[in-house]
Amino acid sequence: MTDITVLNSKFEDAGKLSTNVELNAENIKEATVHQVVKATLAGRRQGTHSTKTRAFVSGGGAKPFKQKGTGRARQGTSRSGLMVGGARVFGPLPRNYDQKVNKKVTKVALQSIIADKLQAGKLTVVDSFESTGKTKDMFKTLNDKGLLPALVVTQDKNDPALKAARNLQWATSLPVEHFSIYAAVKYENLVIEKQALETLLNRLV
Repeated sequence: MTDITVLNSKFEDAGKLSTNVELNAENIKEATVHQVVKATLAGRRQGTHSTKTRAFVSGGGAKPFKQKGTGRARQGTSRSGLMVGGARVFGPLPRNYDQKVNKKVTKVALQSIIADKLQAGKLTVVDSFESTGKTKDMFKTLNDKGLLPALVVTQDKNDPALKAARNLQWATSLPVEHFSIYAAVKYENLVIEKQALETLLNRLV
């Protein structure tokens, strides 16, 4: 049983959230988090880079110069990778960089990142955000509480707090359905709604 402090919209103590999910230091698996973060970044790569190998360079059917007597290295085609205007040797070709990550591994990484934030005192749980949708108000709230840089997570994807935090230089916002382990690693503080945290914890049960 793990107890997590919950704050109200004014960031004052409003009780505890109890969960059966173990969030101790022993549950932090750095290697698993690293694996998931690498897979996330790899999946963002477009993979559209392309160069022409000899199979794709037109021309070069004729021998560029005679075999002997020129003092130059012998060449059979002007489209060789050794020739100006020739093909690229071992150049990049379009490919898919996606890495498969098992669901169990993702769960372990999620549990690890929540446990890490909790143990480091970087997890802030609030009942709800009373946001006006204005960036300057969100900045003042987070800055006054010393919560920057921060990842702000809400339950509702239409919550005004998402709009208010997404333009901050040292913060970003996500609905819980799009929660990213990479974003949680990137930002020092995790500021999350109670209901959103319960949604994440339910994924671990």
